[in-house]
Amino acid sequence: MRHAGRITNWIDDKGFGFITPSQGGGQVFVHITAFDRLQGRPALRARVTYELKKDSRGRTRAENVQLADPEPRQFIAPRGRPASLALPLSFLAGLVGLYLAGRLPQEILWLYWIASLVTFLLYAKDKYAARKNRWRTPENTLHLFALVGGWPGAWIAQQRLRHKSSKHSFRAIFWITVAVNCGALAWILSPEGAPWLESMLTALHAQWPHHGGIQLAR
Repeated sequence: MRHAGRITNWIDDKGFGFITPSQGGGQVFVHITAFDRLQGRPALRARVTYELKKDSRGRTRAENVQLADPEPRQFIAPRGRPASLALPLSFLAGLVGLYLAGRLPQEILWLYWIASLVTFLLYAKDKYAARKNRWRTPENTLHLFALVGGWPGAWIAQQRLRHKSSKHSFRAIFWITVAVNCGALAWILSPEGAPWLESMLTALHAQWPHHGGIQLAR
């Protein structure tokens, strides 16, 4: 027997939520695996039909969930809008411009690009783990990589993968890491911070003599 209801609580980052039955009664737990993958990821307020089944612990949950009224607004788009990616991509391109102008050491350029790639892959891995109920990547790890320069990759992952994009507490800390990182970058490019950066790079080159590098223009 199929029932009808509406999703009144949905946590997209964790892949589960609750359905409020149209005929009344308590909310019914629903997991992302109960939905048809071809329909996309469900969103809050989506109207659905479903079957009631019990799990191994005897708890009632919704299974074989189908969208009752297939309107675009009821599902989260699988991809972010191009405009939302303009800032992180422009930032990374700007770093290349600074390097070509001799104002940014290649070590810093590579740090941002590699950290962004690694951070994007960590988001993808965590999203996959969330769908499969596997071991998750700690949020502190995601924030740490964003802080050291991977925030452009984190931004792109949040938009393209629709992961960690709706959890307000996570997003608040993410924006703090962006602000701190950009502030640190501005400082090392300033007359006050450039000598410190050069001393750090000098020490790095002393340990790896064959490692190339450039000095900051003053």
